[in-house]
Amino acid sequence: MDEVGRGALAGPVSVGVVVIDESSRTAPQGVRDSKLLTPAARVAMVPKLRRWAVAYAVGHASAAEIDQIGIMRALRLAGERALAALPVIPDLVILDGNHDWLTDPARVGLFGLLDAPATPPVRTMIKADMKCSSVAAASVLAKVERDGMLVDRHERFPQYNWAGNKGYSAPDHLAALDQHGPCELHRRSWRRFVAEAPVAGDPERMQV
Repeated sequence: MDEVGRGALAGPVSVGVVVIDESSRTAPQGVRDSKLLTPAARVAMVPKLRRWAVAYAVGHASAAEIDQIGIMRALRLAGERALAALPVIPDLVILDGNHDWLTDPARVGLFGLLDAPATPPVRTMIKADMKCSSVAAASVLAKVERDGMLVDRHERFPQYNWAGNKGYSAPDHLAALDQHGPCELHRRSWRRFVAEAPVAGDPERMQV
């Protein structure tokens, strides 16, 4: 699994999941270099990745949900939605980075054991999107789907140029916010929009 849109100012945070097993063939060429691909090349890779995967899905959490529950819980929600959309249950989930944002800490009991696990076991891996083809593939699927969502909303809110910046803090987006202010698809709990600091002692409310 991999996430995209975590640091954006607008739009959802999205999580892709790609399932492979011992019968899976070699991944499509170029998937591990997905961050170097052009947007058009990423779009062209999507059908190849879907044919390669045993199963795949993308889950989203909206800007309103991010404002309501915080980015970390929203990441988990998007990941849970992606897993729920799969026709199979993975035996193991590999996450990019060194933080398990998928496992609900409220379900962790004594000795770090899960009392009632809602998700499969999770293993984190630094730079997994460069080392693990399935994680890289999940990143591509999530990015292409999320980018498409922002492009679709560009016509309704052309002043922010989401077709170009995909909701991130690019200079044109920041300039438009200074001129027009935020709309309902912006994450209004972000420091860009409010002066208050994150709630002390609650890392899940920390804004990135």
